Amino acid sequence: MNSTPAHRPDLLAAGAATVTVVMWASAFVAIRSAGEEYSPGALALGRLLVGAVVLGAICLVRREGLPARAAWPGIAISGLLWFGFYSVVLNWGEQQVDAGTAALVVNIGPILIALLGARLLGDAMPPRLLAGMAVSFAGAVAVGLSMSGEGGSSVLGVVLCLLAAIGYAGGAVAQKPALGHASALQVTTYGCLVGAVVCLPFAGQLVDDAAHASVSATLNLVFLGVFSLALAFTTWAYALARTTAGRMGATTYAVPALVVLMSWLALGEVPGLLTLAGGALCLAGVAVSRSRTRSARVVASAPQPEQTRESA
Repeated sequence: MNSTPAHRPDLLAAGAATVTVVMWASAFVAIRSAGEEYSPGALALGRLLVGAVVLGAICLVRREGLPARAAWPGIAISGLLWFGFYSVVLNWGEQQVDAGTAALVVNIGPILIALLGARLLGDAMPPRLLAGMAVSFAGAVAVGLSMSGEGGSSVLGVVLCLLAAIGYAGGAVAQKPALGHASALQVTTYGCLVGAVVCLPFAGQLVDDAAHASVSATLNLVFLGVFSLALAFTTWAYALARTTAGRMGATTYAVPALVVLMSWLALGEVPGLLTLAGGALCLAGVAVSRSRTRSARVVASAPQPEQTRESA
């Protein structure tokens, strides 16, 4: 009897979540660079347009049709709140506060996802998830405090980052029921299109900024659209369809730790001891939140009736 097929979906979902976390972490470095020459709305629209072109092309190649009618409410809400609103206010917020404060405030999002998932979707909140989120949030606070020593933080910037966290949480939770009626690619593609439509008022700014931006800034915008949006949001949706919103939200607590590492390697920003300790706590919390008790592992690995009959 071979138990590998039973574990393959879990491995694929974990791999998809890992891709998402790495791409979203790299986005912080790209946004920092592109945001110096692109305004918040223009950067959001440009990223969404690039993502929509890439995703649309993949849909055509795969001959993905329109999502089922039942999926559209979730797609529309996630497109409005996450792809559109979140992108603009986060870009704006990071121009008002330092990166550490922004990361700290936005990391309220996974907590809101878990609470909304439990309230609206009936997701369970096991003790390991709660404990892991607490550990990761403590790590995010440590990273935020260590990185916020330079530069002032405005009240406006903090409020914008808080609004971004709310938009992120609402959009992520709205995606979950939509994934029961449409594929991850469909949900991501049409959510991206909704976000692009929402950001169309910034089209004039995008044209003006693109005409004066450096090649480096524009390449960062393209990277954000292709990898941190088209790729990362699709892998996110794939993994979300196979687990709870709370567990997926907790996984993104690994982002601050990876941002520290990438900033160290790409920007030469050597992290301090508090930053390293905070990053380690973020990763440890994710490991705890995604772990299962021994009894749960036994149940998951036990052969199903169909498998038992086939192997008999």
